[in-house]
Amino acid sequence: MTASAIPESSNPHNMRRYDWQAIAKYYRWRPLVILWRTLTVSWMLGTFALGLLSDHLFNRSVINQERRAIRLRQILTKLGPTFIKVGQALSTRPDLIKPSFLEELIKLQDQLPPFPTPIARQIIYNDLERTPEEIYSTFSDLPVAAASLGQVYRARLYSGEEVAVKVQRPDLMPIICRDLYIMRWAASWIAPWLPLNLGHDLTLIVDEFGSKLFEEVDYLNEGRNAEKFAANFQDEPLIKVPAIYWRYCSAHVLTMEWIEGFKLTDTDAVKAAGLASNDLVEIGVSAGLRQLLEFGFFHADPHPGNLFAMPDGRMAYIDFGMTDQLDQLTKETLVDSVAHLINKDYANLANDFVKLGFLTPDVDVRPIVPALEAVFSDAIGASVGDFNFKSVTDKFSEVMYEYPFRVPAKFALIIRSLVTQEGLALSLDPNFKILEIAYPYVARRLLTAETPSLRRRLIDVLFKDDHFQWSRLEDLLIIARADQNFDIIPTAGLGLQFLLSEEGRYLRRQLVLALTEDNRLHTEEVQRLWFLVKDDLQPDKILGAAWEAIADFSKEKAAALVPTELVGAFARPVTTPSHRTSPRAPR
Repeated sequence: MTASAIPESSNPHNMRRYDWQAIAKYYRWRPLVILWRTLTVSWMLGTFALGLLSDHLFNRSVINQERRAIRLRQILTKLGPTFIKVGQALSTRPDLIKPSFLEELIKLQDQLPPFPTPIARQIIYNDLERTPEEIYSTFSDLPVAAASLGQVYRARLYSGEEVAVKVQRPDLMPIICRDLYIMRWAASWIAPWLPLNLGHDLTLIVDEFGSKLFEEVDYLNEGRNAEKFAANFQDEPLIKVPAIYWRYCSAHVLTMEWIEGFKLTDTDAVKAAGLASNDLVEIGVSAGLRQLLEFGFFHADPHPGNLFAMPDGRMAYIDFGMTDQLDQLTKETLVDSVAHLINKDYANLANDFVKLGFLTPDVDVRPIVPALEAVFSDAIGASVGDFNFKSVTDKFSEVMYEYPFRVPAKFALIIRSLVTQEGLALSLDPNFKILEIAYPYVARRLLTAETPSLRRRLIDVLFKDDHFQWSRLEDLLIIARADQNFDIIPTAGLGLQFLLSEEGRYLRRQLVLALTEDNRLHTEEVQRLWFLVKDDLQPDKILGAAWEAIADFSKEKAAALVPTELVGAFARPVTTPSHRTSPRAPR
């Protein structure tokens, strides 16, 4: 939709897709509306900021902290949906927000003032052309939850299914369009004053937020997102997505399966149900990694109000208004960047930042490489458990100030999703370190390498300057075995199938060379790998995996697989270590 397609007299709530030019054209002729709203926002937030400054100057910050937190929640609630969304994002960052403020901001997730039920019933009738009594055998008198964009009622269909009925707040679109116009205008003025190069794309970040907000207020789009998400996780028994009842849905009404559970942050309910917080954290983070690196379709707003723990141990996602899709190249580059981080290959990591749009193609990355090494080597340390986003963010901010980094609009939601998940995990487990879960997942993905692109990345990880890196394979196995879902037997079977394929010709040749490199058999390295996996190798499973891998191969094909390098390798004199070594300790 273009700006010219919308008459100046049209109402913003008629728009179905975000278009900042059309919104700007509409409000350009309504300066009094914008002026009054700008003054209101500035006054409310300005007086709050002055209060904080006064507390700091007169040493009353601790005494007035709880009162200020309540006041901030009240201000954001009065300012409406857009500002409530900002508060929701802050409520998921216990490492950034003081506890007293955190407790109040969490209430913005589903403890907002509801609008009257008669209005909700009228919206249902207007959209579905039937009264609630004609659709549902029971319909609660009051909403069970009220959020920034709508509220939820508990009901039951005449066919017997218990459902949640989500009804959108009235007159939502004009409010959102007005606030987005002010936010974008403010972003263009504030950008030059911001450090860390964040201002470069600040208006694009507002546009990305606006685009997703428009999608979020379309409940039909949310229903489609839910079904796509469910299809991606159909093989994951620990993830639950509510079913959508399309006969009773519209752009403003969504009827979906009722989920019986409790918020992840309700630690008392988690303990009472006999569930382990660590298990829930692992389920959530693993699901988040699969969304980004495997499916490319991810939930961009995973705050505690949208995630529920079920009594049977499953995790339920219940809100799919804010999602996004990554293209294949972006997914592969993200896998590349994680692999390069694992290998501490900071030169290629800098190139990954270019591919992802954090650096422009004309930037000389050579001066940036030492800075990246300083940031990530200290953050990762000797153990992946030392890594968290906050430690990296604190150090990375200095790099962004010195070099021309920018935040691509596409990555605003990815970053939001990642920091939200880490913040939620921290609220469940203060000692949580995201890479303790992320590294085993990535290592397992690389070792299984079920797609050609992942196999290429595995080869990139295992080889450097055409030399096989035994230590990297050992590290991957150590890390992958930390994942309880990792099974060495299927992985070995996939590896053998790859080696026997035409695609594996290069790897076969390089492995033979690696085994006989430097005029000796590398039995020491092989022995260390054997000590790592020997307890997982059961004879019957090994035979089964081997049989599946070679079942389709004829003798002629098998003979053709023997590299010519093998003859030369055994024609040379070789040496073997004169002593046995113990397996290297995990690093």
